This record gives sequence, C-alpha cells and structure tokens, in this order.
Amino acid sequence: MLLGVPKEIKTHEYRVGLTTGSVHELVHHGHQVIVESTAGDGIGMSDELYREAGAEIVTSAAEVFARADMVVKVKEPQPRECAMLRPGQVLFTYLHLAPDPEQTRALLESGCIAIAYETVTGPNNSLPLLSPMSEVAGRMSIQAGAHCLEKEQGGSGVLLGGVPGVEAARVVVIGGGVVGTNAIRMAMGMEAHVTVLDRSLQRLKELDFQFGCMLNTVFSTREALARYVASADLLVGAVLVPGAAAPKLVDRAMLRTMKPGSVLVDVAIDQGGCFETSRPTTHAEPTYVEEGVVHYCVANMPGAVARTSTIALNNATLPFTLNLANKGYRQALLDDPHLGNGLNVHEGQLTCQAVAQALGLEYTPAARALGG
Repeated sequence: MLLGVPKEIKTHEYRVGLTTGSVHELVHHGHQVIVESTAGDGIGMSDELYREAGAEIVTSAAEVFARADMVVKVKEPQPRECAMLRPGQVLFTYLHLAPDPEQTRALLESGCIAIAYETVTGPNNSLPLLSPMSEVAGRMSIQAGAHCLEKEQGGSGVLLGGVPGVEAARVVVIGGGVVGTNAIRMAMGMEAHVTVLDRSLQRLKELDFQFGCMLNTVFSTREALARYVASADLLVGAVLVPGAAAPKLVDRAMLRTMKPGSVLVDVAIDQGGCFETSRPTTHAEPTYVEEGVVHYCVANMPGAVARTSTIALNNATLPFTLNLANKGYRQALLDDPHLGNGLNVHEGQLTCQAVAQALGLEYTPAARALGG
C-alpha cells in the first residue's frame, strides 16, 4: 500500500501523522510512504531522516492526496484538505465529527473511507488511540491553567500550590477518566487542593484508592457541580461521551458564581465542549474572558508539546496502521471489531451512530456499509 503523510495545517499544529520510526516499520513490511516536505520539522524529524527511514519526500500536500491509497494525519482535515480527498481513499486521523457538520458533509461528499482515531475501541471499553492524547491534554490542562491564573494573563494572580502561610489554589476536575486522572496527578503534584466530580461511584473509589485522602472525590449532581464550580480557582472540563458531542454540564449561571479571574480549561472542546460558554480557540490566541472567567479552549492542546505527543500517538496507532496497510482497509475492519468501531464515513455513508444522532443524519451500520 502507498501511504501518504501531509504536513498539518491547523494553526500551530506541529505534530505529524507518522514518525520516522513508523515509516521504517511500514517500509520493512513492504509498503511505500510519501511524506510532504518539512512535515516533521516541528518535532525535529527532517526530510533527510524520513528519507533514511525509507520514505519519499514530495513537495506538496496535493501530491500526497493525489497519490496515496491511505492518508495518515493527526488532526481533522481542514476544508482544503477535504476537497483533495477522493472516492475510495482511506483517511486515518482524528475526526471529532459530532460538533462539526461541515467537515462531516465534506467527508461524505468526498466518497472517502474515514477512520477516526477517537472511536477505535479496545478491551473494557477503552479508547487506545484517544488515550495517549488524553494523557497529554490532562497534564497540560493544569500547566495551561496555572499559567492563565497569572495576573498578566488575566487571571486572579493565584499560585497553584501556594506557599507556606498562603492557601493553595482550589482545582476542580469534572470527569475522572484518562484526562481527569492525569489532571489530578499534575494538580496534586503542584500541591493544589484538588476535587474531582464523576457520576461513577466505582471510578471515584478507584481514584480514592489511587490518590488517597489528599484527593476530594465527589459524586456529581447539579447541586454538587454548582457548589464546587463556585469555589474553584481552576476548573477543568474532562468529560467524554465516545464519538458524541460533549454534554454541557456547566451553564452560564454557574460561571457567574465563580471568582473574577478564575480559569476554566475545556479539554472536551474537540467534541463541542462541556461548558455553555466554550468556543474553540487556538495556540495563537488561546484564551478569552466571559463572565469574568478566563476560558482556555484550545482544540489541539497536545500540539503544544508536539514531539512528545507525536511519539506517544504513533506508539498507539502504528499497529492499527500496519493492520490496515497489510490487509487492506476492508478486511482489517472486518477482522478487528475494535478497529471497525473507528469507521465513521464509508463512501458517502455515515457509519458512526453517535455522530449520526448528534447531527441528525442517517446512520448506516459499519458492517452493512462494508458488506460484511
């Protein structure tokens, strides 16, 4: 199979779909890889390093899309990239279609086969290709939030961990999954007062066992949310409904109860965000203020630590990429139900039920679309 890697074009996105190590593995298995020139420069992987790994360097994204049987990316295709997709071409990347009707429509019209990292599943309802970036984003949420609390960033001027004689900041994390767990770990490491809210008692028990009495675990109700949102210096939204739009858990009225200069970080923004006032931002302009609260809603947070993120992502995606290339997409999807759950669009058909429900579009089961 001929795999193509275009340079990412989203604002301040420096990650790349395949590392040189992944290219080497694919070439070893008899596949060809073409990489757009300078695609890996942002993470220190030069064109020469890609050539040494066995890739062919091409001068434009147009050539990548024109030649490749499968395009491997990181972020969802932008409009001009969607326009270059062709019928029968495989796209393997993050998609986050539920809050994005325009991209969904463009992918359906292209006739491509779009497989989303974020809906590929694993044992015990895990999300193995979302998890690495969730780990990064969870840790970054505290790093970014602490920076936004600084006065010159519009924050209240609170140091997350305090100092002797001065109370530490209060960090409230909504959601105890992968993002939330990593946010908790970082916030506790910086000696903040940390509370996590979740609807799963089992998950709260696990977090209590993992972090001990220094973590305040609270069952999430509207009343509890309102109380802890009002007290937070830093509020982290870490909720996820796989493939679907994130629920709006915190409304504008709740935000009005927060202290001026408080900060919220919405890690769920890729799926539409879990705060009523959230809207996507970029690394170029990461924040805005509403109701006196600093909002950090960057839709590609892990892109800020692009080298770490790219390597972590490739560690997870490479086995699936090899499977798709070795078997062909149809057989690979039919043989592996977990990978099959990643199929979102197939030759004009929408094959992810959560996306179809979120956008009010017709749903076609993946097995029927594949003819399996």
